[in-house]
Formats: sequence, C-alpha cells, structure tokens
Amino acid sequence: MDITAIDHIELFVEDVDEAAVHLRDGFGFALAGRSAGKGTRGCESVLLWQDEITLLLTSATGTDHRAAEYVRRHGAGVGVIGLRVDDAEAAFADAVVRGAVPVAPPESFGRGGAQVVFASVIGFGDVEHRFVSRDDPAGPFASFIQEVGCGRGGGGLLTTVDHFAVCVPAGTLDDTVRRYQEVFGLSLTFEERILVGSQAMDSKVVQSASERLTLTILEPDVTRDPGQIDAFLEAHGGAGVQHVAFLTGDIATAVRKSAESGVRFLATPSGYYDMLTPRLGPIGITVDELRELNVLADRDHAGVMLQIFTESRHPRGTLFYELIDRRGARTFGSNNIHALYEAVERQRASGPVVLD
Repeated sequence: MDITAIDHIELFVEDVDEAAVHLRDGFGFALAGRSAGKGTRGCESVLLWQDEITLLLTSATGTDHRAAEYVRRHGAGVGVIGLRVDDAEAAFADAVVRGAVPVAPPESFGRGGAQVVFASVIGFGDVEHRFVSRDDPAGPFASFIQEVGCGRGGGGLLTTVDHFAVCVPAGTLDDTVRRYQEVFGLSLTFEERILVGSQAMDSKVVQSASERLTLTILEPDVTRDPGQIDAFLEAHGGAGVQHVAFLTGDIATAVRKSAESGVRFLATPSGYYDMLTPRLGPIGITVDELRELNVLADRDHAGVMLQIFTESRHPRGTLFYELIDRRGARTFGSNNIHALYEAVERQRASGPVVLD
C-alpha cells in the first residue's frame, strides 16, 4: 500500500476542551471544528489544524466508546494514527489479508466528489491505524465534524509530523518491525543499540516509501538497569506512543513562543553545552542561544538537527512532544542521549546536579 501522508492524529483525552486549549495556546494550533452533534457518536471531538498537521481530540461521553477504555487503561494519549492512502477500502482489505487485526470496517462520509472513507486496523498495543482516502484532500474532515472555516495555511510554529516514538515491551521489537514491513509495507531505515550508563535500549526506525510516516520503535534491555522506556511501559500499561515529534522551521522562535504560553520544556544540564562546540563544530546557531532555550543539537552525515522535548502534562508522566528543526540531518539525535549522560556525570563529580 502507498501511504502518502499522515492524515490526522486522534488523541483520546478526558476533557477535549482542556486539551484543545493547551495545544492552541501552547503550540499555535487553530480550532477547525467540533462534533456536529454533542455525544451522538458516544464521544465529543475537537478538530485542530496547523499547516500539514491535523489533530482530532476525542473524549468518551459514555462507557461504550473506545476512548473510554483507552483512557482508563493508559491515560490520555495517541489512540489513532490516520494514514492517507488512495483507496482506504482496498488498503484495509489488503492489511487484513496480510495479518492485521481489524478494528472498524470501511465507513464512508459525504458524496459526489467530496467522499471520505475511514477503515481501521490495530497497529501496536491499543493504537490503531485508520486508513483514510479523500476525493478532495482540501475538503471537509468528516461529516461528524462541524467545521468553523478557519482555513489551514502555513506561517505557524509547526509544519508537519516528523516522527512518532513508540515504546514496545522487551522482546517484541523485531516482531513489531516485521509486522510493519509485511502488513504496512514500511522499510527498515535505521537501527542502533543505545547504551546510557547502566541502562540500554534498542531502536529500529521504519518508514513508508513516501517518507511521510516514520516510526522510531524502542524496546528496553531488561538485563540492565531500568530506564525511561521501562518507566513508560509500566506507567502506560504496555506499548504506546511515547512522544510525537513536530517539525519546525525555526526552533528558537517556536520554543520562545510556546514557553511564553506556558509550555514547560525539559531542562538541560549546563555542562552539556560546554562540550557542544568541540563535539559538533559550528552549527549555525550560538551555543549561548541554545543554552538559554535548553535546545539540544546533533550532527549526522547529512547536516545538523536541533531538538527539544516538553515535559509530560499527564499524571502518569507518559505522552509528551518534541520540537525538531532539521537542517539537513536525517537521524534522531541519539548522540544527545550520550552527551547528556556524560554532562550529568561531570556535574555529579563536581557537586550537586542543577538543571538550568
């Protein structure tokens, strides 16, 4: 199947209005619509847009909607990754033949040149992939959403979804990757083992032929000390999306504006920046500005990448977001993990660790 784009991300949340306010104020998303009939589908939804990113926020109004069970088991998080394809019905049938577990059979909305088709299968854990085909890509999202006509357009803080970071239980990484290759037609593009002190994790990246869907899949090494992947899996109750990475063309502006609007980003030990120039050389932005903003930097064979992670707002400490500014780089900043660890160790050796 040919996955041409990420059509939308559906977040299952407890309160759609509260979640929408955070994403609108903090990251510059615009309100695009909400449920046409309050609770008529067993849920309430709010639609947000920004450039190429579409977010559908959904909370259950009763116990029968899938969002209710998802939130009970995992807390708020990514429940659906919508995949744009030419023919959702054919993609659904093909995926099921290849071994995908069906969730929802094809359902059509609209007619006469504006038809939209949804059809869903399980991806990993309780996260589903919803195949979406649209006669008019610029047309309405779906008939159950009453749109407000805000328009899409660029000029915001964020442009598109760069990748999803997915945590899976130990021993399931290879099977998960194989399923994405065999069922969804993705290719393995990158793999590495990451050692951080006494902790370790294995990572494999799968990507669609269009390069519009990228999953960085991580599993912990349970023979070593528990780390952040173990913590996510325990708090989340199994496999899930740890973070969504949004691409930005100007990370300094995006971080400043988001921080001014109340978004809390992870702090970086000051010592990390002391070794940045010797490690990377010139990167097109001053170390002082990176230090001020807590932005991380890395370099690969293709160029430079700047990135920062938000704190999780959720009681379980699960889902969070990444802002990433790619200046040619094609990898995912794994060197930053080592650099951060070494910086912390240097500060521990010289005294108490202070996160700026």
